[in-house]
Amino acid sequence: MKSTVAGASARDREAKRSEAIAPGWTTATVDSLISAVRLTHDRDLSRLDEAFLARSLERRLEATATASPETYIERLAKDPPEADALLQSLDIHHSELFRDPLACALLEQRILPGLALQKEAQSGTEIRVWSAGCAGGHEAYSVAILLSELSDARERSVPFRIIATDSSQAQLDLAREGAYAEAAMQNVRLGHLERWFTRSGQTYTARPELRARVDFSAYDLLDGRSTSPPASIFGEFDLVLCCNLLYYYRPDAQRLILDKLRGCLSSNGVLVTGETEREAVLGLGGFRAVASSAAVFQKGR
Repeated sequence: MKSTVAGASARDREAKRSEAIAPGWTTATVDSLISAVRLTHDRDLSRLDEAFLARSLERRLEATATASPETYIERLAKDPPEADALLQSLDIHHSELFRDPLACALLEQRILPGLALQKEAQSGTEIRVWSAGCAGGHEAYSVAILLSELSDARERSVPFRIIATDSSQAQLDLAREGAYAEAAMQNVRLGHLERWFTRSGQTYTARPELRARVDFSAYDLLDGRSTSPPASIFGEFDLVLCCNLLYYYRPDAQRLILDKLRGCLSSNGVLVTGETEREAVLGLGGFRAVASSAAVFQKGR
C-alpha cells in the first residue's frame, strides 16, 4: 500500500507539472531543451519555470520558422548563434524607475520614515538596503532617491547604504552607467527628474551624486554556498527589494531565494516583490503582508 500511495503522489506531481506548461507542450519537451542547453552551453535551466521556458521556445520556433520543438532542439547543437539567441531571450531585465507606484508610495510615506525613526533611536545606525536581482538598477536608484530626499527633509540626516546585485555583468555595467530611455521614466516625478537626472535627447542619466549612493556588485541568488552578497559584509538588511524575479523560477528555486532573503532581513525587516509573486511569498511562511494594495511584506518572528 505504501508504494502505491507513493506512486500516486508521483503521478499527481507530474500531472500538476504538465498542467503548468503552455498548451501543446509536454514536460518531456522542456526536459529535452534543458538537457540540450546543458550539453551545448553548460548552462543549467532546470530551475526556470517550465511555462516560461515553453513560451520562450515557442517564440524562437516562430522566429526561426522551425516546424517542431524537437527539430529546434536538435538544431541547438549545430547552431551556436541560435543557442545564444535562445539564452538571451531567457534573460528578462525589463523594468522602470518607480515601477510599482503603490509600493513606492508605501515606502515613501510609511516604511522608510519608520526605519529612520528606528535608527535614530539606535544612535544613528544606518538603514541597510539590498536590491537583489537589480538588473539595470531601476529599483536601487528609486529607493536611493526616496532615502536621499527623506534625509534632506529631516533635521538629522539619515545614514543609509544600498547594495545592489545581479548575476549579469552586462546588466551591472548598465546599472552603473545609469542611463535610461524615456519609457523607463514614466513614473518619475518631474521634480525627481530635474534633481537627479540629466537629459540628452530621449535618454535620462542619473547624476553622479545619485550613482554614488548605490554599490553595484555581482552575486548569484541561487548560489547555495552563500547566505548574502560579499559586499554586504555581515548581511543584515532592513529592506530587501526583489521584484519580478521569482516569477521566472520553479517553486523549489523560489523557496531557496526567499529563504535566503528572509535570513538576510533584520528583525521586522521589509521585503518588496512584484505583485505576481505575492502568493509565493505568503506561501513560504515567515512573512506577513503589510498592505493589501502592494506586494510589501514584513518578516515575522
